Amino acid sequence: MADTTRESDHIMRAAGQSLATQRTGGTHRPARSIGKGSADAKLKTWVKRGGYFALAVFAIVTAASIIGVVLNGIGFVGVMAVALAIMCAAIFFSSFPKVKIPKRADLGQGNPKQMVARTELWLESQRSALPASAQPVIERLGEQLDALGAQLETMDTNHSAMAEVRELVGEYIPETIENYRKVPQHLRGEQHAGGTADDRLVQSLERLSGEVDRVTRRLAEGALDDLAVKSRYLEYRYGGDELVADLQGDHNARLGDEQGSGVPLPDLATTRETTKQPR
Repeated sequence: MADTTRESDHIMRAAGQSLATQRTGGTHRPARSIGKGSADAKLKTWVKRGGYFALAVFAIVTAASIIGVVLNGIGFVGVMAVALAIMCAAIFFSSFPKVKIPKRADLGQGNPKQMVARTELWLESQRSALPASAQPVIERLGEQLDALGAQLETMDTNHSAMAEVRELVGEYIPETIENYRKVPQHLRGEQHAGGTADDRLVQSLERLSGEVDRVTRRLAEGALDDLAVKSRYLEYRYGGDELVADLQGDHNARLGDEQGSGVPLPDLATTRETTKQPR
């Protein structure tokens, strides 16, 4: 039986190169995520793709090994066929399964973590249709939505802010972008009623960004107050070297005041010498 070690090395080397390509984003690298929520959602998809690709490589190598044993080697043509099959698998699993882009109706549904991830994924899917001037605001919205989601995770689902956030991410943000996309592309840069569609989009997104920041700060006020109260309590309860020094200084000062406020005692030895009569 022919030695197939060299052929197996070629196959495993090709598989390793393809897997490295997949780990760096595949042949079609996605755009950078605007927030942690969308990045985590896409990471789960890439993990699935990597698992499917690994299974495909295992199946190809196993099939090639069995054919090599039966035919007493697969030869150069067989090695190239296996390498080609692995590359085809790499290309296929670089885009399958696809990242599921949520529909607008689903943006305000689910728990805060799901709301943030869906909204960020939806914003990323719309990013290519938006002007360059709106890109920094979209990036900022992604960061702000992450912070807002972290605040909402610790709150009751019946909190009044939850309905406000669902309205903000489920209606106002997508409605603003969809209204812009309804304007024909060749008309978006033309002046109309004192401004262009591009300018109005950026202004609206800026206002929405400010509203998201305002809600986040309002929700964080309670946590900031609790932290301040706890810090004061710990400072009073345990203190530190500076607090102990201050307390000792105050104590010594009080002792000095008490000693200095009394009537000085007379010197008895001097008194006896002055009152002694000569004989």
